[in-house]
Amino acid sequence: MKAMNYLDRHFRILRGHGADRSRYPLMGLLVSLLMLVGATAWSYWPIVTGIPHGWRSDDYSAGQLVPFVAVFLVWRGRGGFKKCSWVPCWWGGIAMLLLAEAVRTYGFVFVRPSLGQYSAVVTAAGLVLLVAGWQVFRRVVWILLFLFLMFPLPGVVHNAIAGPLQRLATTGSVVLLEAVGASVQQQGNVVLLSENTPMAVAEACSGLRMLTAFIIVAAFIAYMVKRPRWQKAVLLASSIPVAVICNIVRIFATAVLMILVSSEVGEKFFHDFAGIVMMPAAVLLLFGELWLMEKIVVTDSAAPPAAKPLTIRRSRPPRGLSVRSSHLSDRPSV
Repeated sequence: MKAMNYLDRHFRILRGHGADRSRYPLMGLLVSLLMLVGATAWSYWPIVTGIPHGWRSDDYSAGQLVPFVAVFLVWRGRGGFKKCSWVPCWWGGIAMLLLAEAVRTYGFVFVRPSLGQYSAVVTAAGLVLLVAGWQVFRRVVWILLFLFLMFPLPGVVHNAIAGPLQRLATTGSVVLLEAVGASVQQQGNVVLLSENTPMAVAEACSGLRMLTAFIIVAAFIAYMVKRPRWQKAVLLASSIPVAVICNIVRIFATAVLMILVSSEVGEKFFHDFAGIVMMPAAVLLLFGELWLMEKIVVTDSAAPPAAKPLTIRRSRPPRGLSVRSSHLSDRPSV
């Protein structure tokens, strides 16, 4: 009898007719969540098993850090979930799941595997709405968007970005070398050092790997710091020029070593040491940007208090000495 009453109360809450709509029965929530996660994992199993293949590429190897960072962010904000009202949003969850299925179908028909990967994140968003509701969804929406950084860019986007980044890195390093007085010539993506030492800026040196890693780090820092949203947006957007500048500096330092020491030393620096140095340098630049925004932006709480208006009160004459001005005017002058 108790079991029947428990199940009846659980399904009444799921239908929205329960008196206590702000809480699930714990066992019913776990069973529903496990069933949905199991069905989703079975449906997306080919896509999930193919994700590590994209991480083997040097340009997107930083994507394997994204799931661990997302789990950490959820664990860090676990206290806020207790304040949320866990009421399922059926229409929002079902609509999100249908959208994810449409995206995955389109990617399958037109051979766009990246769309199938992105649909997995949309499916996760739909499950959050279906199980937990809008309040929990609003708390994890930025973490769900962060999961998109886990996947490699589509081939069309990759080709459109890698080429300009490669040319920009080559031209920027040549400009710096000319600024310090070095004799260099640029021939496409090849830099001739001292007219006899060629230095090729290959596609792997375009800085795309550094760019993806810096965006992930900037997104993590922007989520962790307590700043206004516009400052977080500026920090995330600035990770792109920071990555480009760091890559140009790395190629410039490699060229200087090749000129002053030898080509072997320059190549060893580029492959073994420069990448390790650039990441801490980029993180310092991002924190320096946060410090600069804090100094140049004056909040309302830091503004000095407004001065109170000065009020002048008339002093009353002592009793017995108050005379009317009309009486004074009637007196004859001596």
